[in-house]
Order: sequence, then structure tokens, then C-alpha cells
Amino acid sequence: MLHTLSAEEALRRLDAFDALLDARSESEYAEDHLPGALNWPTLNDAERHEVGLLHRGNPFEARKRGAMIAARNIAAHIEREVLHKPKDWKPLVYCWRGGKRSGSLALILGEIGFYVTRIDGGYKAFRNALLSDMPRLATALEWRVICGATGSGKTRLLHALHEAGAQTLDLEALARHRSSVLGALPGQPQPTQKAFDTQIWDALRRFDPARPVYVESESKKVGNLAVPDALMAAMRAAPCLHLLLPEDERVALLLEDYPHYAQDAADFCARLDALTELRGKKTVAQWQSQVQAGQLQEVVRDLLRTHYDPGYQQSSLRNFARFADAPQLHPRDRSMAAMQELARQMLVD
Repeated sequence: MLHTLSAEEALRRLDAFDALLDARSESEYAEDHLPGALNWPTLNDAERHEVGLLHRGNPFEARKRGAMIAARNIAAHIEREVLHKPKDWKPLVYCWRGGKRSGSLALILGEIGFYVTRIDGGYKAFRNALLSDMPRLATALEWRVICGATGSGKTRLLHALHEAGAQTLDLEALARHRSSVLGALPGQPQPTQKAFDTQIWDALRRFDPARPVYVESESKKVGNLAVPDALMAAMRAAPCLHLLLPEDERVALLLEDYPHYAQDAADFCARLDALTELRGKKTVAQWQSQVQAGQLQEVVRDLLRTHYDPGYQQSSLRNFARFADAPQLHPRDRSMAAMQELARQMLVD
């Protein structure tokens, strides 16, 4: 049995299906897909390219070849994934615009006897519905923004709050970036903007509006990715908490959280090049020389004093409307145990 659903309705009923099947190619799927979707390409990248080239000269021959390839691929999906499915299995199927690729897959699954639903307008319509839904979700939640200078332990406290049962949104984890100019994570490329948006939406829809959600005081961009405007506005209007640690603790914390810079001096030096325009060639060259000499503590301390800290207070006051009234949080030290202790106190209070 076949059924078509609007993107807006699919958005609301996403968890009602037994499987989400993305009939697009592997590169389209990698760019972004519905949360938890499985990739069942009707045509893979090479096949799409082949059929597309043929279509320019002979559309009829291209349709025949495309149908042959699609039938073969769908048969392989069924043999691999479907033979053990019960009759009441209910998949949701989509492609780019809800056309031939998802239509072919949905038709065959429906003919088997499964209750198959296809998104009208496909991924494109779903993404538009998702972006339209983001402001509703962001404004419906009660946010608590953890502010603090670089190295004050905001991420550690956020993780401790999560472990203690609080609702948390870890934008840096979703973006695979520690947010600052030196925040790229080795071996972890950032997701696409579309995938970042989808992950945020999926997280927001799962939160309980009756309970606060804790989040770090991010800027508009986390690495190369933009935080959705509606979420940014909600965060900037929310109550703040000001986390403070002494400078020595902050230096030690940063050295613990960025061990790859100690292990790869060349990479650290290369990333420091990004600060040349702001801090000047002489200063950056001095930092790089110290890194090569193993003087990491001195470099980190100077980065805090000359690059990160000077504008922190004013930036927080300018961007977060309630920062001036933020209660101060003083963990006994930088350790995870101290952050866990603080998190428990926060949730009791």
C-alpha cells in the first residue's frame, strides 16, 4: 500500500515509521539526510552520472538504462534488507524531490504488501519544513547559557550536567569543532551546514519544554558552520551562568583538552598562522618559536592574555542580554570531578 505525506506532516510523524529510506546517491546522503535514515540508492553516484550523460543525447534510452539499473539496485536492497521484514513493517521513503527514485522503490515495496509512505517533495521539501520549524522549537525551550572565558571549563561542565540528567545541547560536538580559531579537531572534518542544521533540529525536537536546556555561549559560527539564527537569538536572550577558573587552571585545562598540539608542533604552528593578521607577524613568529622549543604553557598563557581574554567581557555583555546579571560559578578546580560536583549542586539548587 502506498501513501504520500507532506513534508510538514512527515516532520511531525518522523518517529512513527519503522525505517527511513533515502533513495538518493551516496554523496547526496553524505551531505545530509533525515535523522537516522538508511541509504538505499536507486542509482549510485557513478550510475547517476552515466544515465545523466546518456539523457542529454537520448532521453528514451537513458530512461531504459536507468530503469534497468534501478531495478537491479532495488532487488539488491530487498534481498539484503527486506526478506526478514514482517508484513506490518512501515518505511518512509524519499529522494531529492520525491520523484522517480523514491517512487520506484516505494512502488516495489508497496507491491510486496508493506505500508509505504513517500514524502511529497522529497528531501528538498523536508529541509524547507525543517528550517521553518526551527524558530518554533528554539523559542519554546527554556535556555540556560554557560558563559566563561576560554579555558574556564564550559564544555566539561556541560558534559557533567548531561551526566547528572540535565538537558544539554552540545553545539561543538555536533559541529566537530571547539569553536575558536584553534578549535579544529584532528581527523574530524566538520559536517556540512545542512547536516549541522538537521542535527540541531533533531536535538531540539527531543527536549522537554518543561525543563531547562543548558548550552555554551557560542558565537554565531562554530568553525565554518553557522548556528541557526532563531537558536542564536533565543540563546542571547536567555539567563546566563558565569563559570570562572584561575588562569593557571585554565592554562592546564587547555593543555589537557588540546593534547594534539603538544604532539604535533608543526600543526600548532600552522594554525597559529591564522592569527597573523590580528596579532602581527612578530608575535606569531615568537609563539611559533616557543612551540618548537616545547614552551607550550607560555604560549597558551600569552594567547589567553593577549588574544582571548581582552574582548571576552565586552563581547559577552554585547551579545548576551542577561550576562551582567549572571550568577558566578566557582568549581574547586578544573577536574571533571569538580565539574560533576558543581553540576549536582546546580541541579539541586
